[in-house]
Amino acid sequence: MSSSQSQSEPQPQPSPEPYYAKANPMAVRMNGLVGWLARRGISLAGSAELSVPGRKSGRLQRVPVNPHTYDGTQYLVSARGNSQWVRNMRVAGGGELRVGRKVREFTVVELPDAEKLPVLRTYLEKWGWEVKQYFPGVTAKSSDDELVAAGADHPVFRVTVTK
Repeated sequence: MSSSQSQSEPQPQPSPEPYYAKANPMAVRMNGLVGWLARRGISLAGSAELSVPGRKSGRLQRVPVNPHTYDGTQYLVSARGNSQWVRNMRVAGGGELRVGRKVREFTVVELPDAEKLPVLRTYLEKWGWEVKQYFPGVTAKSSDDELVAAGADHPVFRVTVTK
């Protein structure tokens, strides 16, 4: 190759879009109902309403979640992946969990993939019946390697209650 010819540089490959299972219209209606119930003090199997400031609007965005306790610490797991509440949480660093008049303000730390395994396993033991469609081929009884691989698609936040 002559000095006037340049060797082409490898072009960076576009990264795949992060996993996000958008809610269908029926799921949107069900989420609305579960959130409405939580605001009135009725928790379905431990659900609560999460409020987190929107990363663009700053207005509180509300969505029902399944807070999960593992080894005495509370976590929020995003079964649907990199959802809007996850993106907002990463910017806000915290929010509120509500069941009726009980409102808990909190901050979060997102877990690295390497720390998610025990939280995901116990989350799927408790909530697998509800979220199995978002964890295709993975259950609480899956191998550690399978759960670690699935964990890359499911953000997990450690919750620290501040009020």
